[in-house]
Amino acid sequence: MSDQHERMPGEKNEPGLLDAKAVSRRDFLKIAGIAGATIGVGAGLGGLVAACGGSTTTTAGPATTAAPGSTTTTGAPASSTTVTTGATAGREVKLGFVTPQTGSAANFGIADKYCVDLFKTIVGDGMVLGDGQKHPISVTLVDSQSNANRSSQVAGDLILNNKVDILMAASSGDNTTPVADQAEANGVPCISTDTPWQAWYNRGGPAPTGGYKWTYHAFWGQEDNFGIYFDMWPQVPNNKIVGVLWPNDVDGNNYRAKWPAPMTAAGYKTIDGGSFQDGLEDFTDIITKFKEGGAEIISGVMSPPDFTNFWKQSKQQSYNPKISGVGKALLFPQSVDAMGSIANGLATTIWWHPTYPFKSPLTNETCQQFADSYEKASGKQWTQPLLHFMVFEWAVDVLKRVKSVDDKQQIIDAVSTTKVETIVGPIDFTQQVGAAGSTRPVPNVVRTPLAGGQWIKGTKFPFDLVICSNKNWSMVPVTAKMQPLTA
Repeated sequence: MSDQHERMPGEKNEPGLLDAKAVSRRDFLKIAGIAGATIGVGAGLGGLVAACGGSTTTTAGPATTAAPGSTTTTGAPASSTTVTTGATAGREVKLGFVTPQTGSAANFGIADKYCVDLFKTIVGDGMVLGDGQKHPISVTLVDSQSNANRSSQVAGDLILNNKVDILMAASSGDNTTPVADQAEANGVPCISTDTPWQAWYNRGGPAPTGGYKWTYHAFWGQEDNFGIYFDMWPQVPNNKIVGVLWPNDVDGNNYRAKWPAPMTAAGYKTIDGGSFQDGLEDFTDIITKFKEGGAEIISGVMSPPDFTNFWKQSKQQSYNPKISGVGKALLFPQSVDAMGSIANGLATTIWWHPTYPFKSPLTNETCQQFADSYEKASGKQWTQPLLHFMVFEWAVDVLKRVKSVDDKQQIIDAVSTTKVETIVGPIDFTQQVGAAGSTRPVPNVVRTPLAGGQWIKGTKFPFDLVICSNKNWSMVPVTAKMQPLTA
């Protein structure tokens, strides 16, 4: 197991961070406070997430076989407002949840154990579902290790060995798309979030004729991304030359396919840094290309350690664009904290924020209350992947409408007709596909809100994330105007 360093509010930056040439992924995870695989959740939420290929299983009901590298929780005996007197006992319902708990994308999964334990508390010793029976519900949380091949492997194991009733996934295309493919291949209902919908839907190529049968997804799309950045960039005077960082992975290739035409149409000139491999440690050639081309804007999609290396080296080489904002890398407080003062003013998309005007149907908390509860329980700053709790809200809504949990066709039929309010907004599959005002662009997808913003010096924590754009989603409150980066 690796050592951990959890940066606490008010802690000063370690000296010398900017001096090194490059940060290895292992070193980055140490700096960011997520090294190794163990992520604790405080305030009695119980359990540690499985680490280093091991597993941790806690049960208080029917036994569940855990997939390798997983944490299984079964609703423990507790009072539950969802249980009615006299309900007959039904069989255990099994949910499988695949997310990156370790590796380069571990910041995506840092709140998932909290979400699982919160769900366990809500479920108690069972819930009355659509068949009128009280069912214990277990959740097996499996670590994909930020690796697409392992995502596929553990998803297959959850299906074939654990016999899950609903498969769930979150956190970037390299995690959600292999899980979805396994669900389609094995005929198991699957719901997911936290991947731009085009990357999820196309999965490296065109969707099959007739679409997908067993997999459904809720997240924003590139059309929302365009709206946000094309709204934020003009807030800072610039020459409209953009250096783009699109790696050779699922998300990077999706950006390379979708972004050039809209950028040209909006009057921006693109300088492509090239299709580099994830894990690149020396960005000198790309930085030189951006400097020589006069790029005053940086855009793209990168893992946190890769962007950290790029941004540090940019500063070392006196490359100081006016705007810098990339997907994935700058979403999380752990990522910007690890960079120290050079992170001030970096921009990012915001796919969930405490000021979003929604409530959880399971906890009845507003987004602000939900974030506050997480901070109190964990001692950590709120983070956007708290929206992953939405897949549990979605699964419960589905199960409460299913008359037989043994009938997978009934389950997927209920998924396909979902209409529920969640912590990230409405998930409504009853809308007409492509209709004016519809958030349903294709049959298996519902779009969720996206905002844009900037990291600024914080009060309680080192940095705060403020919203600078709500293009396409007017219900999200804007709280600040974009400011230029300082050298």
